Amino acid sequence: MFKNQNKTKKIVLFTALVFFLVSLPVCKKSSKMPASAEKIEPQKGQAEAQPVSKKKILYRSTMNPKEISEKPGKDSMGMDMVPFEVEETKPVVKKKIMYRSTMNPKELSDKPGKDSMGMEMVPFEVEEAEVSTAVSGRTLVRISPERQQTIGVKFEVVKSQAIHRLIRTVGKVDFVEPNISLVNLKFDGWVEKLYADSTGKMIKKGEALLEIYSPDLVSAQQEYLLAAKASAAGTSSPSLLKSAQEKLRLWDIQEAQVAELSRTGEIKRTLTIFSPRSGFIIDKNVLLGQKIMAGENLYKIADLSKVWIYGEIYEYELPFIHKNQEAQISLVYYPGESFTGKISYIYPYLNPETRTNRIRIEVDNPDFKLKPEMYANLTIHIMHESRLTIPVDAVLDSGERKIVFVDKGDGYLEPREVKVGVRGEDSLEIIEGVALGERVVTSANFLIDSESSLKAALKQMTQKPPEEHHHD
Repeated sequence: MFKNQNKTKKIVLFTALVFFLVSLPVCKKSSKMPASAEKIEPQKGQAEAQPVSKKKILYRSTMNPKEISEKPGKDSMGMDMVPFEVEETKPVVKKKIMYRSTMNPKELSDKPGKDSMGMEMVPFEVEEAEVSTAVSGRTLVRISPERQQTIGVKFEVVKSQAIHRLIRTVGKVDFVEPNISLVNLKFDGWVEKLYADSTGKMIKKGEALLEIYSPDLVSAQQEYLLAAKASAAGTSSPSLLKSAQEKLRLWDIQEAQVAELSRTGEIKRTLTIFSPRSGFIIDKNVLLGQKIMAGENLYKIADLSKVWIYGEIYEYELPFIHKNQEAQISLVYYPGESFTGKISYIYPYLNPETRTNRIRIEVDNPDFKLKPEMYANLTIHIMHESRLTIPVDAVLDSGERKIVFVDKGDGYLEPREVKVGVRGEDSLEIIEGVALGERVVTSANFLIDSESSLKAALKQMTQKPPEEHHHD
C-alpha cells in the first residue's frame, strides 16, 4: 500500500511539471500583449500619418552664401564650395476607397451599392495628400522617378545670380544733323567754273567748289582798293577802309582773299567758293553757266565719319534704357561683323500708333560702311544685380497666376503660385513663392500640370456630397 501511494505522488508531480512547462510560453505571450496593443492602437486625436523629413546635401560658396550648387565644385571666385544640409519634407499620401458608376463616372459614393440605373458601382482608389496646396485647381501629384525619366522631367535649383537681359530692335541709319552744311551765296552771280560737279563726290574742307562772276563783287573790290589808296594818302578816314573791308567779309569773302586783294591791288573778275567742311556732296543744285540768286542753296555736304541710328523701344522697356548706354549694331550686309555705339538721346514722346519710344544711337563710321537709309539690328545688353532666380521655362503662365512645380522628394511635385519680377534672357526673378535651394521643374511642366489639375478636379468631386441612388 505504501508503494502505491509513492507511485501516485510521482504521477501527480510529473503531471504538474508538464502543465507548468506548457503554460509558461502562453503566460509570457499574454503578458506582452497589452504593451503591443498599446503601440498598434493610435490614441484619440493622433494623426495616422506624419510627414517624413529627409536631408539633402547642397554646396555653398564661402565668399557669397547666396551662390548655391547641387554638386561639389568651385564658386565664381575659384574657391571650393562647402557642403551643408537642407531638410526636405516628404508629403505623406493616404488612399481612400470610393465607388463609381460604370455608366455615369460622375456618379460617386463612399459606400458600395448600386447606381441610379441599378448597376453595381465599382471601387477605385483616390490619393489624398496630407499636405495641402494653396493653388486652386491644382494639387500635389506623385510621378515616379521612372516615369519622370520617360516623359523628360528636368529640375533646376532656385539660386541667386545676376540677371542678363537683352533688348532687341531694328534701327535705321541716318546723317548726323550737326554734320550737314549748306553752301549758298549772299550776292547774285554767274557760275564761270564748276569743280564739284557731281553728287556723291567726296570733298575736303577748304577745297574749291566753283568760281562765280558777280558785278556786285567787282564793285565791292573797287571800293576797297579806292578806300585803301585814300587811307594810305591820308585823304580819307580809316573808318572808310574798315567799312569796305567789312562789306567783303559780310559776303563771306575769306581773310586770305582780302589780304591778296590788298597786296596785289588787282580786281578779280571771279571769286572762288570753298567747301566749309569735309564730307560727301549729297545734294547739288548748280550747273556751269547757271545764274545764281542770293540765298539759293547750291550744295549740301554731309560728314559721314559719324552716323546716327534711330531705333524704337517699347514703352515697357523704357525703364531699362538710359543715356550713354552701349548698343551693339549688326547688319545683314556685313555678316559676322558688329559695331558699337552709345545712346545719345531718348526722345521725350511716344509714337501713338506703335506705342514705341524713339532712341538715337551715335556710331563712329571711319570706313563709311554704315550708310544712311540702311536698316540695322540693335541689341542692348542690360545687367541686373544678384537676385533670386529660376529658369524662364519653369513658370507656367495661366494669365491670372504664374505656377511652378516644386520637387518635394520621392516623386512628389507640389504646385505653387509665384510672383515674378525682372525677366532675363533665360532666367526670371522670383519675388515670392519659392526659397533658395529648392528644386523646380523646368521641362514637361504641361504634362505635370494636366495631371495635377485632373487630380484636383477628381478630389473636388469626391469631397462633394454623393448623388442619391437607389439600393435594392
